[in-house]
Amino acid sequence: MPKEIKFEENDAIGEATLDVIAKADKFNRWMYETIKPFCKGKTLEIGSGIGNISTFFLEDGFEMVLTDIRQNYFEKLNRNFNQYSNFLGSEVMNLTDVEFDKKFKNHLEQYDTVFALNVVEHIKDDNLAIKNCKKLLKKDGHLVILVPSYQGLFNKFDTELGHYRRYTKSKLAKVFKTNSFKIIHKQHFNFIGILGWYVTGSLMKKESIPGGQMKLYNKLVPLFKVVDKVIFNSVGLSTIVVGKK
Repeated sequence: MPKEIKFEENDAIGEATLDVIAKADKFNRWMYETIKPFCKGKTLEIGSGIGNISTFFLEDGFEMVLTDIRQNYFEKLNRNFNQYSNFLGSEVMNLTDVEFDKKFKNHLEQYDTVFALNVVEHIKDDNLAIKNCKKLLKKDGHLVILVPSYQGLFNKFDTELGHYRRYTKSKLAKVFKTNSFKIIHKQHFNFIGILGWYVTGSLMKKESIPGGQMKLYNKLVPLFKVVDKVIFNSVGLSTIVVGKK
């Protein structure tokens, strides 16, 4: 396990990574289309970053609140999305804040969907994170979580990004079940991404995703989507679990 890392310590690398991924429009849309069937109604995103996925939700008419732990992302989100009438605002939100119920009381039991993409692996106490996500949901609301797969793939990328762990479907589902969620969906996502992650992060020991590599990957997304379908999403760089409150 990595040492305990404050989010701010990795802000430069994290933001640079988000900027690279922001240019991968086909990849971002693929991720959005993968989780969209499980999203409904008034929605809150945990860890919106600079809004790479938020854009698709807002363009499709979802009423959304965007959150992040960092003030600079909060400010960017407000600037970037104020033109959308269905943008309900943003909030600096820490899922493991010791005063979570008090600070975020106006958000408790307010949402039909809460989702977090590549967020929970950054949080040391993932059980508390899922517990507090549940508090934000209405009865029968959906929690959608996407995280990196397979501890064996843990490499320099993970360390630099401040990841504590990687997951399997059963490992992530266990955290949901501990918090009394009904599991309604489990899958992997992005099989071909495993090769890129391993070669670049483990063999080449890069500290961040190269822009050129992401650009090429983005062009090939239509092919990679077919591969995921052929293998029935049985293996992938990411793990997705959806739970119902």
